[in-house]
Amino acid sequence: MKYITIIVVFLLGSIIMIVGALFKLMHWPGSHLMLISATIIQVIAVIMLIIKLLTNKNKNSFLNK
Repeated sequence: MKYITIIVVFLLGSIIMIVGALFKLMHWPGSHLMLISATIIQVIAVIMLIIKLLTNKNKNSFLNK
C-alpha cells in the first residue's frame, strides 16, 4: 500500500463529504447516506495511514527527517 493510495481514498471521502453537505443545505434527499459513507471512507483512510506508519520498515522516511 502506497501513500498515494491513502491520499486518494481520503480525498474521495472529502469530495463526497462536500457534496453531501451541499445536499444537506439544499434539503435534497440522500444527504444522510453521503455524509455517513464519506465519514466511513475517511476513517478507513486514517486507519490505512496508521497501519502504514506502524509497519513502515524504512527508517529514513520523510516523517523521520
